[in-house]
Amino acid sequence: MQRREFITLVGGAATTWPLAARAQQVTKPARLGYIWIGPKDSEHSTRDGLRQGLRDLGYLEGRDYVLEERYAESQQDRLRGIIAELLQLKVALFLSPGVQVTTALIAGTSTIPIIATTPDLLASGFVSSLARPGGNVTGISLTAGPTLSEKWLDILKETFPSVVTVAILTASGVVYLDRIQAAAAMLGLRVRYFTAQDDPQEIDRALSDIAAMRPDGLIVESDANLVSNRAKIIGFVARNRLPTVYGNLDYIPDGGVMAYFTSIFETWRRLATYVDRVLKGANPGDLPVEQAVKFELVINVKAAKAIGLSISESMLLRADKVIE
Repeated sequence: MQRREFITLVGGAATTWPLAARAQQVTKPARLGYIWIGPKDSEHSTRDGLRQGLRDLGYLEGRDYVLEERYAESQQDRLRGIIAELLQLKVALFLSPGVQVTTALIAGTSTIPIIATTPDLLASGFVSSLARPGGNVTGISLTAGPTLSEKWLDILKETFPSVVTVAILTASGVVYLDRIQAAAAMLGLRVRYFTAQDDPQEIDRALSDIAAMRPDGLIVESDANLVSNRAKIIGFVARNRLPTVYGNLDYIPDGGVMAYFTSIFETWRRLATYVDRVLKGANPGDLPVEQAVKFELVINVKAAKAIGLSISESMLLRADKVIE
């Protein structure tokens, strides 16, 4: 796998963050609160990447930190109780994959550091700026680079030239509207957004609305809530034989045809540096938000053939990985 590259915007000098965790780290392992919106078995790249990153920095699990993992089983209403439980455990910081978890954490605490990955931390209003996030939130934006969301459209159109209307399934709302609309106009495409934020029932509703629209193609954003329900989404795509580009690699082994993404494993390995700095006393509001700028295209030819889609040779040559 190729090395990922990140842009780090220059921020101010880190100041001391008033955490009990600093003193705690001397005598016992720091508790790190990790919350995933879906079931435990629906994702592992975040945890694996984080653990690898912490090992790279010399941290040993059990000796230096304990990862307090909690899973909401795709039920938004469980998040408040999970957050309250972790606050009672006096976690040193929270690790937050996705919009839903980050939103709930911000409502639950304004003092405990939150290290998050979401499609766009700035556009979602989680930070006040990239260079100086302010408050208690920082992290890495997965799809906020200058080309990713537009590239989804470009790949879809190049692979399937007959596509004219495109549905975009998102869990984070219309955060790229201006860029997407401009890119769609240049490609001669018409786009429409469908948002599913809370639970599987909301995804069912969004998929039903997409079916009623009868689009020529589909883009599925990379948010955690959608990834947790990927079997349902992939099944919908297969039944409708719908050309689709996914924003997360996890769809591909389960039957997704094409994904253009930044590696979640590598992103969370990089996120470990934020954990390290916060545990050493840095103020999360002073740690610049990073943006991934290098991405990969993976194509599952077997999955494409199974639903009657043909991938051009030129696109296969462009792919970083092809699954036959």
